[in-house]
Amino acid sequence: MTGFMFFSCEKDNFITSGNAKLAFSLDTLQFDTIFTTIGSTTQSFRVINPNNQSILVSKIKLAGGDHSSYRLNIDGEMSNEISDVEIAAHDSIYIFVELTIDPNGVNQPMVVMDSVLFQTNGNTQDVNLMAWGQDFVPLNREVVNTTTWTADKPYLLVDTIFVDSLQTLTIEPGTKIYFHKRAALLVGGTIIAKGTPEQPIIFQGDRLEDLYDDVPAQWGGILIFPNITESVFENVEIKNAQIGLQVGTIEYSGPAYVRLNNVKIEHMGVAGIFAIKSSIIATNTLISDCGYYCVALLVGGYYDFTHCTVANYWGTVSNRQTPSVFMSNFLRVETDSVIYNFRGDLIKADWKNSIIYGNMDTEVGLLDSMGGEFNFNFDHCLVKLANTVDVSNTSRYNELIKNAEVLFTNTEKYNYVPDSLSPIRNIGDPIFAKEVPYDLNNISRLSDTGPDLGAYEYIYVPKKEEK
Repeated sequence: MTGFMFFSCEKDNFITSGNAKLAFSLDTLQFDTIFTTIGSTTQSFRVINPNNQSILVSKIKLAGGDHSSYRLNIDGEMSNEISDVEIAAHDSIYIFVELTIDPNGVNQPMVVMDSVLFQTNGNTQDVNLMAWGQDFVPLNREVVNTTTWTADKPYLLVDTIFVDSLQTLTIEPGTKIYFHKRAALLVGGTIIAKGTPEQPIIFQGDRLEDLYDDVPAQWGGILIFPNITESVFENVEIKNAQIGLQVGTIEYSGPAYVRLNNVKIEHMGVAGIFAIKSSIIATNTLISDCGYYCVALLVGGYYDFTHCTVANYWGTVSNRQTPSVFMSNFLRVETDSVIYNFRGDLIKADWKNSIIYGNMDTEVGLLDSMGGEFNFNFDHCLVKLANTVDVSNTSRYNELIKNAEVLFTNTEKYNYVPDSLSPIRNIGDPIFAKEVPYDLNNISRLSDTGPDLGAYEYIYVPKKEEK
């Protein structure tokens, strides 16, 4: 008897109906502002088969082809066009997108658009791609003489630049200065950066995607070398560096002089203000969320902080072990073979109508070497201190609120305006407030019963039912 055995192997049938379509995780993939010639980060979206059978996508392609500013990675294949892509029932694939924008010589941001096309069973579907491109003034390892930076185009420091000694860099209102990774601004001369409340001057990293808004250590920082002239920062924001503003150095003798007014220094990997035997006068200044110190005043110096807010809730990257504010007249530096001890008089470190607060048990560190002057004073301030600190000496602690919770509006969203129940409301010294009559939001401090402590006045927001 002859036997016949039949084997059959049937592949999954592809759905062929014209009504069978793909679904997508979004209809438009948007990029934030991208600098021309500088590539974007990678973004992605999902292509979904919602059907009960496998589907064959006959073609996936970038509409602009190889001349587009965009580039695709389709399900792991680097290509702007591929054919016959199978997607199993109720499964999906990823498409990754990058772009680089060519300069166009125009000051205003440009819109760069394209789309990814999908052809299936006679249907054509698409996902839109949209990005804003911005031309810029590139600077790379340059020595800058006396010059003015304007708001016509943003400046991109591809690498560190140096403002030469005896030279002045003036920055006009509304100017934006971006820094590539590890770039820094070194000032051997003078910097005059005066914005306005409506047109602040911005210093930040060159990654403009929302993901990078609060990421620290994206660039080096600003360093002011010892100089006889005063550098000025007014209506300025400094964000996302290693050290936002270093004033003075240990290697060079003499102080550096800096004046700050209406300044925000936020999200620093190491320190917001790092001063060495120098002079700083700061009003209406917010220094917040730094990996080690918000303010470090080392080897003495002369410092005056009025209506300033130091707020440090660092913890998204690593746990902080150092106080937000550290003041000393001494610094010890150890190398492999030599130990250096540096001493200098802390002539003055005054904090007036200010706040120093954060998520550690104490937010002020003091180091007195007993070898020189060590003068500091908190006058009408709220400060978070160790319980063991004796604050009975009114020459150092006058009208001090110790360790009361500030009650900021929303620390998770970096909103350091006091809320309605905050103990800092209306208790500041009016004499200090008259020196700084408007807060960091340009709101009057002198229009109610008393000034609030810190850089911000409370803002009354009516409840919905009151509107």
